[in-house]
Amino acid sequence: MTMNSDAAALGILASRVRFEEKSIMAALDRRGIAFEHLDPRTLHIAGGNSWTGPGLVINREVGHFRARYAASALESVGVVVLNSAAATHVSGDKWLTSAALLRAGLPTPATSLALTPDAALKALDELGYPAVVKPLVGSWGRLVTQVTDRAMAAAVLEHIEALPSPQSHVVYLQALVPKADNDIRVVVVGGEPIGATRRRGDQWRTNVARGAVSQVCALTDEITDLAARAAAAVGADIAGVDLIEDTEGGLTVLEVNDRVEFRGFQGAHSGVDVAERIVDLAAARGVR
Repeated sequence: MTMNSDAAALGILASRVRFEEKSIMAALDRRGIAFEHLDPRTLHIAGGNSWTGPGLVINREVGHFRARYAASALESVGVVVLNSAAATHVSGDKWLTSAALLRAGLPTPATSLALTPDAALKALDELGYPAVVKPLVGSWGRLVTQVTDRAMAAAVLEHIEALPSPQSHVVYLQALVPKADNDIRVVVVGGEPIGATRRRGDQWRTNVARGAVSQVCALTDEITDLAARAAAAVGADIAGVDLIEDTEGGLTVLEVNDRVEFRGFQGAHSGVDVAERIVDLAAARGVR
């Protein structure tokens, strides 16, 4: 039920309408809640002007920078955005996420931020091998590289140094946590972990986008506690929290995703409807 802005109290911000966005729209239709699809590629917001569009927007924009600035612009004209611009800013940046997790006292892999590729090589000497070199911003495991020794690290960092963007030269480094062939994805909505999956794959990066398979994982007290605290640490109302279980069963928070993809999760869970829970949250914030 995509309506014009005069009728819709709720907006879905998305340049690509994927499984997740279709699921949220279908849940809104089932409840008879009018919504407007806002495409950020055609959206402009004049600072200081009145806004006649939806008063609450669910931010599903796939691109981090567009999602972050769209949320900031919408908030500047009084719109409530799920997730907030601040949450998108933090959770979309791997270093800011790690810093937030550390401030909250949560277990997370040993991490360093090097401000140049040369400094990164020295940081890796201290961090130890194997380690992982990651871009500050990115999804689906793209450009995430495991380095096993100094020579390999030097070659990877030489390529990074040749990249044109100054932001690319700020290097995020993490110790590689020895783990099994899976990680745990927990979906959190409104501060409540609603379910978890184990993502199993034949690569060291267990992203569903890279072919990993999602299976139901029981929500233990520890998983529930870590996921809720991690989402709160970055300020996210809706989040996908990724946990790593080491070879001795210890859990570590790897990252928090603010515009969580949940197709794999939904395929594994028949009794939990993520889209419905997101609509529940929007309704609790005043959308009818």
